[in-house]
Amino acid sequence: MKNRKKSIRTIIFTLFVALAFSCKNNSKTENKAETVINESSISAKDILGNPAYLAMSYGGYRQVDHDIEPTLDELKEDMKILAAMGVKIIRTYKVHLPHASNVLRAISDLKKENPDFEMYVMLGAWIDCKNAWTDQEPDHHQESERNAVEIEEAVRLANLYPDIVKILAVGNEAMVKWATTYYVQPGVILKWVNHLQDLKKSGSLSKDLWITSSDNFASWGGGDAEYHVEDLNNLIKAVDFLSMHTYPMHDTHYNPAFWGVPEAEKNLSDLEKIDAAMLRAKKYAMTQYKGVYDYMKSLGVDKPIHIGETGWATTSNGQYGTDGSKATDEYKEAMYYRHMREWTNEAGISCFYFEGFDEQWKDAQNPQGSENHFGLINLKSQAKFALWDLVDKGAFDGLTRDGNPITKTYQGDKEELLQEVLAPPIAKETATSD
Repeated sequence: MKNRKKSIRTIIFTLFVALAFSCKNNSKTENKAETVINESSISAKDILGNPAYLAMSYGGYRQVDHDIEPTLDELKEDMKILAAMGVKIIRTYKVHLPHASNVLRAISDLKKENPDFEMYVMLGAWIDCKNAWTDQEPDHHQESERNAVEIEEAVRLANLYPDIVKILAVGNEAMVKWATTYYVQPGVILKWVNHLQDLKKSGSLSKDLWITSSDNFASWGGGDAEYHVEDLNNLIKAVDFLSMHTYPMHDTHYNPAFWGVPEAEKNLSDLEKIDAAMLRAKKYAMTQYKGVYDYMKSLGVDKPIHIGETGWATTSNGQYGTDGSKATDEYKEAMYYRHMREWTNEAGISCFYFEGFDEQWKDAQNPQGSENHFGLINLKSQAKFALWDLVDKGAFDGLTRDGNPITKTYQGDKEELLQEVLAPPIAKETATSD
C-alpha cells in the first residue's frame, strides 16, 4: 500500500446512490450468507462475498528490518488470532519472499494439528516495470524480468497448497500511475492473467482457482479517463473478478472536500462531527466502488467486484495527523472498520481489510508514520478499539502474540482514548491540496 494521490477532484455523496449499488450482489449471495461450505468442495466462488468467511490483508513482519522474516511459530500465532476474529481468507503478496510460502506452511501445519481449522489465501505475485527500484529511469512500457519468476512461484505454491490457495492476484497496485517507481501498463497484467487462465484450461492449475489483479479503484476504470484503454477493457473481461482498493483516509488530505465538517454540522458535538465524517468516508468508498462497477457494466461485463484493500491508520505525525487532516486515531479506525464490514457483508462483497497487525518496517525511518499503524492489533499485542468487543467476549482467551496475551489499548479506558480524538476541520477552512 502506498500513499494515494488525488484521483478525482469532486465527488457527490447521496444516500440514494449508495443504496443503489450496495445491494447489487445481494441476489447472488443471499442464499450463501452465513453458510459454511464443506472444505472438500470449497472454492473461491463459495467463499468470496460470503460473510461467514471474513477477509483480511496480512503481513506478519514484527521488526523494523524487513529482512527479518517472522518465524513459523509467529505466523501460526497470527493465524490463530485472525481465526478468532472470524477471518478465514487472507491476502499476501511478493511470493519470492519467504513470508508467502511460510504463511502457507503455517496454515497447512495448523490444519494437520486441528482438522477444523480453516484459512484460505489470496496469493499475490508482485509485478513491476523495467528498471523499477534501481537508479535507472523506470520504463513503464516494458516489464521487469523478475515478473516471470513471481508468476512461476505463484503457480508452484498454488499447486503445492491447492486446499489453501484459492485466488492468484497478478500485481499489487501495479497499474496505478502514482506508483511512479514501478507501475506497468495494463497490457502487462493482461499478459500474465491470460497466461494463468491458459494454465487452468490446460489442467496445469485448478479450474476452480480464481485469477485477478489487485489494484486501485482508478486503475479499474473507476476514476480518471486516462485509465480507460483497450488493454484494461480486455483485462476486465479476462479476470474472474475485480479486486479494487479504496482508501478514503488518504484522501482526507489529497481530496479533503468530503472530509471537512460542512456548515450544517458545525454546531454538532465533536463526536457527532466525527461520526458524520466517518459515514461520509464509508460513502466515499462506496462511490469509488460504484465507479468501478459502472465502468465494468459499460463494457457489457458482469462479474464480481471485491475490495482487495481498504483501511484506516490510527497514528500519523504527518499530513493525516493533528497538524493535518486530523484523521488518524483508534476511534475513527473502529468506526471505519465497522462501517465497511457492515456494508460489504450485507452487499455480498469480500473486504480484505488492511490490516490485521501493525508493521513497523513500512516507514522504517519514521516510527509515527501512518503506514506503520494500519493494524487492528499493535506491536504490543494490544487490540485497538475496533476489537475491544472481541476481547470482552473472550475471543482471544488462551491466545498470545510474541508471548503476550491480547489485551486492550488504553487499558480499556474509552474516556482516555477519546481525549486523543479530534474532530475534522471545518470544510470552508480546508483548502484543496494537490
